[in-house]
Amino acid sequence: MLFPRQTRCRRTAALAAAALLAMLAVAGCDSDDGEGKPAADGPGVVAPGKPGEPARTLTAEEASKEIVEDTPNSADYRYVQMMIKHHEQALVMTGLVPDRASSASVKSLAGRISAGQQPEIAAMQGWQKNHDADRHVVEHDHAAMPGMATAAQLDALRAARGKEFDRLFLTLMIAHHQGAVTMATEALSEGNNVLVEEMATDVAAQQTVEADRMRALLD
Repeated sequence: MLFPRQTRCRRTAALAAAALLAMLAVAGCDSDDGEGKPAADGPGVVAPGKPGEPARTLTAEEASKEIVEDTPNSADYRYVQMMIKHHEQALVMTGLVPDRASSASVKSLAGRISAGQQPEIAAMQGWQKNHDADRHVVEHDHAAMPGMATAAQLDALRAARGKEFDRLFLTLMIAHHQGAVTMATEALSEGNNVLVEEMATDVAAQQTVEADRMRALLD
């Protein structure tokens, strides 16, 4: 399944590559058509159409104009800022598992979640540094983010042991993952930066799979 922004990104990448090839071809050709006449418009660029639409033939200049600028917008900055906090809470929850869980499957799953989200946090923090995020801080109530566990729920998780802990952990983490997918989907719809799009796509795909695994463990 492709998200709308994924489709746009792939189409943009195809346009960029095609435009570059066309411009290189123009640069490498003679300025006439072999009969002393100047070349017309140079080689055309076959631009992939939107879903359900046919491809079009553009000049290199036309293709260049259609390449989408990916300067981060407020939705990109908001998503990265919020998702770092969202992931950090997931690490708090997985950090409780080794001493409290009774299920080997829950322990294994928590380990995979932790191993996956730690580098994602580092990648998002790197993105913030590279895009001067300090100048684009978004005021937001992190507790109100989709899927975030409340302080009372975290206290209950800390107090639980054994099978009670397993069930509560899975219940809270499924909701947490669903919230992350909701946030990622919003970023794909509203954001403008390709790197944020890639990160959001990874989050949506990975956490959908993990949420399905956790539901299976609850059955």
